[in-house]
Amino acid sequence: MIQRQTELDAIAQRYQRRATAGLGDRYSLLRPEVWQMLQERQRALLRELAVRPGAVADWRLTEVGCGAGGNLLEFLRLGLRPEHLQGVELLPERHAAAREFLPAALQLHQGDASAAAIEAQSQDLILQSTVFSSILSDSVQQAVAQAMWRWLKPGGAVLWYDFIVDNPRNADVRGVPLARVRALFPEAESIRWQRLTLAPPLARWVCRLHPQAYSWFNSIPWLRTHVLAVIEKKTSSV
Repeated sequence: MIQRQTELDAIAQRYQRRATAGLGDRYSLLRPEVWQMLQERQRALLRELAVRPGAVADWRLTEVGCGAGGNLLEFLRLGLRPEHLQGVELLPERHAAAREFLPAALQLHQGDASAAAIEAQSQDLILQSTVFSSILSDSVQQAVAQAMWRWLKPGGAVLWYDFIVDNPRNADVRGVPLARVRALFPEAESIRWQRLTLAPPLARWVCRLHPQAYSWFNSIPWLRTHVLAVIEKKTSSV
């Protein structure tokens, strides 16, 4: 427990360093590389969701590391009901921003995701987007993954988007390769995955040349640094 709290405190400190690092508008949606990364991920995710069973309005989804609520807003636009959506956010300031931004019927939890009060086998989908790459402790990664799997209904899926390579310029994050994803979810019935997202430092550089250059460089698979994975839970235990 002490080790877990130490890592959670460290995560908060790492995010604080990023917030004060003078990165300016690096993540602004008005930047051509940012909106192209986002739209690429959205298209890939929508293709996966389009083949999910059941009515969209009936799906129940929780996002781990929901930040200020941008992804949850996208699911509202897709047709999920606010009372069927939940978000978990470690950082109080981001939780507060999400609470102000999102409908009151959408439940938000603040704190350690592995301890969030979410009913077992109650969720059709669990989303995490670039959260695990910010967790440097293997044991904390494992605890969060176990919680996500516990919340998931039989037949449900974890929607996973994260980068798979280390960033030599940023010691606050680490890549989560597919072998690690498989180790985190050993009971998965299947894991479908695809590589996405031109390496962000390269994307920033090529888009300064011309926004269309993002697509040209991103057509080379080994320049993509992220994975979108759908991690399926068995419909029923055998």
